[in-house]
Amino acid sequence: MIEHAQNINNAIVTMDVALPGIVWGWMITLNMWAKSIATGVILVGAYLLARYSKDNKDLKGLKNIIPIIAFIFLNIFLLFTLLDLHQPFRMINIFLHPHWTSAITVGAWLASALTGAIAFLVYLVMFKNETGELYDKVMKIATVLAIPVTLYTAVIMGQSSARELWQTPAELVQMALAASLVGAATLSFFSDRWSANVKRDLGIIMATSAFLMFTVYMGEYFLSWKLAEAEATMAYVHSGGEYNFMFWLGQTAIFAAFALAFMSTRNSSGGMLKLAAIISIVGLYIAKHVWLIIPQLLPLS
Repeated sequence: MIEHAQNINNAIVTMDVALPGIVWGWMITLNMWAKSIATGVILVGAYLLARYSKDNKDLKGLKNIIPIIAFIFLNIFLLFTLLDLHQPFRMINIFLHPHWTSAITVGAWLASALTGAIAFLVYLVMFKNETGELYDKVMKIATVLAIPVTLYTAVIMGQSSARELWQTPAELVQMALAASLVGAATLSFFSDRWSANVKRDLGIIMATSAFLMFTVYMGEYFLSWKLAEAEATMAYVHSGGEYNFMFWLGQTAIFAAFALAFMSTRNSSGGMLKLAAIISIVGLYIAKHVWLIIPQLLPLS
């Protein structure tokens, strides 16, 4: 413990001690999960709109669905971010006194801008019945903003001291794959009125995202010996560790989602696609929760 230590820059540190136990718990898991759904729906939806822009009958109602789903889950993401803060009213200082070297500050501004753009799209589709040129322009802005919003959490995790399992490059890939997986999965529930080609695209996106995500997790599982702390962290899931069952439950769900989504592309089965979507959404939450918790179980001393 360091009490009232002062350095040459006059920065004062008081009671610098390790925080025991889990600091980032289920609220942060729910935070990342909801953010992945919101940004994934925007990104996958934007892809479908661009791909089938000449034939809107393939995507009946998609322009109405995207902003409504994204708005709901963005607000869940922001709500649980706020609730997790010990003194949530201090969050206003991010906007009144921003420090642009902080990933949290940049992420908060980007997330707020994205929520504003999506709120305007909700206004257009619900009160103005507008899905034309103005909608398309705002949607492009929302799509650009959705990319850094879904990725910035990886930077925050990578900056966490003594958490070798959270490496920014790998986490960036995981965040992107999570968004594309659950974005396609969520839109699959509304695909009954869409063409077989659209359903096939959703299946391909889900299958590809799930397979790559499973591959990254397996790489971490089997190659963690390269970093001493990562190896010690993974002991909680290796060989019947405390989180072994939950880890493999999440990975099994992700692999099952890959298999079902892939099979749905072969026979255009809407039922199989929706089953893959349910398993994807649940499996992602479990996998994210394990990956968030286990590095915090390792004593920092």
